Amino acid sequence: MDLILKYFPNLTEKQIEQFKKLELLYQDWNLKINVVSRKDIDELYLRHVLHSLGIAKVLSFKSGSNILDVGTGGGFPGVPLAILYPECSFHLVDSIAKKLKVVDEVVEGLGLNNVKTTHSRVEDTDGQYDFIVSRAVAAMPTFVRWVKGKIAKEQRHELKNGILYLKGGDLTEELQDYRTTAIYNLSDFYSEDFFETKKVVHLPLKYKG
Repeated sequence: MDLILKYFPNLTEKQIEQFKKLELLYQDWNLKINVVSRKDIDELYLRHVLHSLGIAKVLSFKSGSNILDVGTGGGFPGVPLAILYPECSFHLVDSIAKKLKVVDEVVEGLGLNNVKTTHSRVEDTDGQYDFIVSRAVAAMPTFVRWVKGKIAKEQRHELKNGILYLKGGDLTEELQDYRTTAIYNLSDFYSEDFFETKKVVHLPLKYKG
């Protein structure tokens, strides 16, 4: 928890309570339904929560924004971002029902009323969003195909509407066809070794009516 406060010192009392409770809820539910590896549960704040919040170091979501989290798994990056941005709406989608059961229980336990979940492939969901977030669920060309037509028309942020993708390693080949991407190194924001190769990729996408 100290790790979160180190990089996000301006949290409200309610947000601090929610981030504290997060670990207990995941530890409890992970014993019943394994969604996070043993090692990762022991380092939940570093490997999952702080990693998810890396998106917030690149862009601060404005009140009223709609965010889609694709392949959310155990609820990352969607749940930590939903705590940080209570005035935004988060739609967490995953094709594996048991993972979403954990997410639903965690969301309820935290008292988050700005999160909804859908058990589905993202291609089969409707809606348009300011940003689509994810943690490396597919190579970028595949991901772009999945989320086609899901970007909102109205622009309200300094970054153009599109994808904010948490990725690691060398992305040269994967992103070679996308000239408009911007890559942000999380090591510029966080000093821990874990983030040395971690990045946030922003890919603007055009609205398709």
